[in-house]
Amino acid sequence: QKKLQDSLGSGYHVAFGMRYQSPSIKSALEELREQSVDRIIVLPLFPQYASASTGSVQDKVMEIVKDWWVIPNISFISSFCDDEGFINAFATLGRQHMAKEDYDHVVFSYHGVPERHVLKGSDNGYCKLGSCCNSYNKRNKYCYRASCYATSRLLAAALGIREDQYSVAFQSRLGKDPWLTPYTDFILKDLPGKGIKKVLAYSPAFVADCLETTIEVGEEFREMFIEAGGEKWQLVESLNSHPLWVEAVKEMVLKN
Repeated sequence: QKKLQDSLGSGYHVAFGMRYQSPSIKSALEELREQSVDRIIVLPLFPQYASASTGSVQDKVMEIVKDWWVIPNISFISSFCDDEGFINAFATLGRQHMAKEDYDHVVFSYHGVPERHVLKGSDNGYCKLGSCCNSYNKRNKYCYRASCYATSRLLAAALGIREDQYSVAFQSRLGKDPWLTPYTDFILKDLPGKGIKKVLAYSPAFVADCLETTIEVGEEFREMFIEAGGEKWQLVESLNSHPLWVEAVKEMVLKN
C-alpha cells in the first residue's frame, strides 16, 4: 500500500480493505470519504473475474455507498487477467527460477469454482466449458475459466514455453458439485509417469501469498508430486510487493 501510494504521489489516496477480514472494505471507503475524494477507483485483487470474488467486492462496495448522501464517481477494474504489467511481473518471477533449474513442465494452478458458477454467467450460452476458452473475447471476458486460460497462454508466451510444456488446472474444490477440471491434485500425480520429474508451479489467481499458495500449492502438492515419483516441485511466489507489480497496479489506476 505504501509503495503504491509513494508511486502514485499526492494526487491519489490509497486505501486498503478486505472483503471478510480487517481492515474492512467499509473502513477503506470511509477513509476515502474523509479525504473528500471526487472519484473512487476500486481494484479487487483478483486477476480473473468471478462473481464469488470480484463480483462480491463490487456488491459490497455498492451496498455501503448507497447509504451515503453524496456518492462520488465510482469505477471498478473488474479483471486484469491479460494486463501486460501483471503478466510481465509474474513472468519475471518465473524466469528467475528457470535460470537456476531446468524444469520439465509448468503447472498453472488456479483456485477452483463450481461449474454452475461459470455456466450461470455465460453470455447467452456461449460457454461450453471447452474450446470456447481457447480465445479471450468480449463474449467470455467475464468467464472465469476463459480468463484463467488467457492468463496461462500469456504467461507461457512470456516464459518462452510451448503449449505441450504447460498445464492448466484447478485446486481447492469443495462439496459434491462438479467443479472446474482438470483438478490439480489429479494431474500432478500423472506427470511423473510421463517422464516429467521437475515442475515449476504457478498460482496466478492470487497476487499475494496466502495459505492456499504456500501450504496447498507449495507444500501439499509438492508432497503428492514427490510421492508419485517426481523429483522437484517449485512454487513461484506471488507478486506481493514486487516493484514490477507495484508499477503494474499504478499503470492500471492511471489508465482507468
